[in-house]
Amino acid sequence: MSPSIERLVQQLDGEAGTSYDARAELIRLGSDAIPALIDGLTSLGGFGQLTAIEVFEEVGDPRCGPALIGLLDSDNPTVREWAAMALASLENNGAVEPLRRSYRACLERQTPPDWTEPSGIRWALTEIGARTPVVPPLTAHLRTTAADNNSIWPSAHFTELINDLADHSQVILHSQFWRVDAGRAYGIPGTGLDWELDWAAPWEHLVEEARMWSLLEAAEVPVRDSIFVVPLWIDRTDLHPER
Repeated sequence: MSPSIERLVQQLDGEAGTSYDARAELIRLGSDAIPALIDGLTSLGGFGQLTAIEVFEEVGDPRCGPALIGLLDSDNPTVREWAAMALASLENNGAVEPLRRSYRACLERQTPPDWTEPSGIRWALTEIGARTPVVPPLTAHLRTTAADNNSIWPSAHFTELINDLADHSQVILHSQFWRVDAGRAYGIPGTGLDWELDWAAPWEHLVEEARMWSLLEAAEVPVRDSIFVVPLWIDRTDLHPER
C-alpha cells in the first residue's frame, strides 16, 4: 500500500475540510486508490466509511463490490443504506441476495418501512431488477419523465394519483415536490404535514390512513404546469419479502 494513499484514506475520518480534500484526491487517483481504500475501510469510523462509499461510487471500480457488501453488516444504519445504494449504482448483480438479507434484517429490527435505510435498500433492489414496484394503469398513464429520466407526475393529477395507488392497495409513504424550469428540476418545500403510520395495523388500515394524509397534502400543493410530484409507495409484499 502506498504510504501517501494510506494517509489519504485515514484522512477521510478527519475534519470536514481535510476529509473533503482527501476524498477529491482519491477520486482523482481513481482505480489506483481502490485497493488501499478497500484495505483501510474497516479502520475508518462511520464518517470515513460514508466518504469512502462516495469515492467508490465516483470511481466506479467493480472491485468495490465485496467491500460494499461487507458494509451492509455495519452497525451504522446510514452506512448500510449508502452501501446498498452504491451497489445499485455500480450495477453489482452479485449483491442481490446480500441486499435482500439486509432488507429482511431491517424488517426484523422493526425499522419502519418509511425510514431512509429500508427505502434506500428497496431503491437499490429496484435499480438492479430484483424488485418490481406495483404501478397501476392510471398511475402509469399519468407519469411523465424528467430530464434525468426519473418518473414524475403533474401536480394537477396528484389527487387522481393518490386514489389510484390506494385503490390498488398501495401505501403511500411520502411525496416530494419539484419545480421544473428550462428542463431542470428544483426541489421545493412540501406542505409541512408530518404523519406516522402504525405499522402494526392491518394493511388495509395503512392504505386508507396514507390515502387520507396524502389527500390533505394534495389540497395544499400548488397546481401549476411547472410543479410535479414524486410519491414513494410500497406494496404489501414489501413487508413480507421472499426468502
